[in-house]
Amino acid sequence: MSSITIQPKKLKGTIAVPTSKSLAHREIIAASLAPGQSIISNVSMSDDITATIEGMKALGALIKEEDGKLYITGALTNGLSNAHIDCHESGSTLRFLIPISLIHDNYVHFTGQGKLGSRPLDVYYKIFDSQKVVYLYRENALDLYLMGHLKPGRFEVPGDVSSQFITGLLFALPRLEGDSDIIVTSPLESSGYIDLTLDVLKEYGIQIEQTEEGYHVPGHQVYQAQKSSVEGDFSQAAFYLVADVLGNDITITNLNMETHQGDKAIVEILERMGGKLIQTEEGYKMTADQLVATDVDASNCPDVIPVLSLAMALAEGTSHITNARRLRIKECDRLHAICEELKAMNVDVTEHEDAITIVGRKDLTGVRLSSYNDHRMAMMEAIAATVTKEPVSIDNRECVSKSYPEFFNDYVKLGGEVE
Repeated sequence: MSSITIQPKKLKGTIAVPTSKSLAHREIIAASLAPGQSIISNVSMSDDITATIEGMKALGALIKEEDGKLYITGALTNGLSNAHIDCHESGSTLRFLIPISLIHDNYVHFTGQGKLGSRPLDVYYKIFDSQKVVYLYRENALDLYLMGHLKPGRFEVPGDVSSQFITGLLFALPRLEGDSDIIVTSPLESSGYIDLTLDVLKEYGIQIEQTEEGYHVPGHQVYQAQKSSVEGDFSQAAFYLVADVLGNDITITNLNMETHQGDKAIVEILERMGGKLIQTEEGYKMTADQLVATDVDASNCPDVIPVLSLAMALAEGTSHITNARRLRIKECDRLHAICEELKAMNVDVTEHEDAITIVGRKDLTGVRLSSYNDHRMAMMEAIAATVTKEPVSIDNRECVSKSYPEFFNDYVKLGGEVE
């Protein structure tokens, strides 16, 4: 993998961010479960989205990309023998498709790369034990074999490990031959992602009832094919919004401020820090005269924490990021990576078990940084180059393809100098 050197220079211009990866995963899955043809517009292709498309194809869906649209014919009516699903490095693909693959009696092999094998799946293993689904796996590698099918009933799921387990079950359980209940056994984190799932399920005709304990899911439901469009991704917009409050001038054209995307929280957090959201004829941008420190609970917006930490590094005062333990099981140990790379830029930062303390300063030092082969770390470091006095070098530039393959091309279009 190649490195990249970015000259210290401000960015200016107008940009359409990639459309929401979180929504695209969900739209593709729902369409693949619906008899008939669905058409999904504005899907930004990335490694993770490709993994979900290929996974649903492996389970029987017919998916064709043409003229920027996905044409999907759902065909998940019977169990398939020897289905192989390569999740690459996509945690969403893995955790969403595991229960979907077991709607009918099936034999499935899940594989993946990178850190995906270290992401916990114990929530599902406990369900499999209670339902006598056979599973075999290797420690510290994604090499998982499943045999059997899910049966309707009571599913106990912690809310503070990952909302992806709940989403996977919400997609699968309506297709079972009976009613089910999802019991959330601990406080629900990342609830915005569940809201996105419920929005998409409702769009495709699936009824879910929220209860005091979690969710009641009637069985025997049929997904209804739809025509839909995917909105801009706030987790990607976060990089440009932070760039704005650091003195750049970037307008984002395709954001829906009424969205249920949890990462929209970046707007409110930056406003607390002194930022101001401005709507123009072309879209939205932010400005700030002086950033001030703030405290942030990372549990509901973990994906914006890398770039938010950059804003905190240049804010007046001491900021605290709490409930950040899940950052340790992303594409890298993001909690550790954030601290190490901020330290490399001469920021006073303290790493805790599930928290980060950042003491703001007036400037940053350009230096050779590590992306940790993590797309969000690489993009944060590129934004840092707009405020350093010296160039910033970043290794493994290709890692951005996981979510935003055109990031560095867009960076150059906005005036960045990349070598």
